[in-house]
Amino acid sequence: MPDIKQNYLNVLESVKKAAENCGRDPGSVRLIAVSKTKPIEYVVKAAEAGAVDFGENRPQELAAKQAEMPELRWHQIGTLQRNKVRHIVGKCALIHSVDSLALALEINKRAKAAGLVQDVLIQVNITGEETKSGIEPSELEALLNEIKSMDAVNPVGLMTISVAGSTPDENREVFSKLKKLADRFGLKELSMGMTHDYVEAIECGATMVRVGTAIFGARDYGTR
Repeated sequence: MPDIKQNYLNVLESVKKAAENCGRDPGSVRLIAVSKTKPIEYVVKAAEAGAVDFGENRPQELAAKQAEMPELRWHQIGTLQRNKVRHIVGKCALIHSVDSLALALEINKRAKAAGLVQDVLIQVNITGEETKSGIEPSELEALLNEIKSMDAVNPVGLMTISVAGSTPDENREVFSKLKKLADRFGLKELSMGMTHDYVEAIECGATMVRVGTAIFGARDYGTR
């Protein structure tokens, strides 16, 4: 097991410095420890270091970990299929990856049945990559209007993913575009930036950064 406690503290300090360096309050950036594919023992170590927010890709994995540690804030950050919504509504603080009206309608149905309002982010495909989920920027206004008419879904912000291997300046361009969209529609939360680009994301206004590898080490997807 890597030194998860120290890794988390190192990343947290880096996040704080990145915020301070661009004149932001460090408290305005939330560090989400991405624990996907990692055992619950890793989550425990990060929590012992002070981590509160944890991100998962797979709904069933999120639900299982949330059942063991319900005191933490859980985030669904990966692509979410409609038939998996039932696993996480009421168990996660925030769904980061709403990318269609059909998915939003399913979340609304499940949240209404559970008697709660589910906070969500709309995932926007800023880079235009075919392999990435997310709506086109031009589709955002229409989807927002649809979601705002729902009783049990609360759109609080946007999420995006940069292109792997991009330069810092290229990352800043992507993140700045998302920030402009959020400002245009009065959305406060911006989930952007991962292990390789969270500093640029913070410079561009990220309120949440999703960091996994720098905290928990590389992932072994072949065994899960």
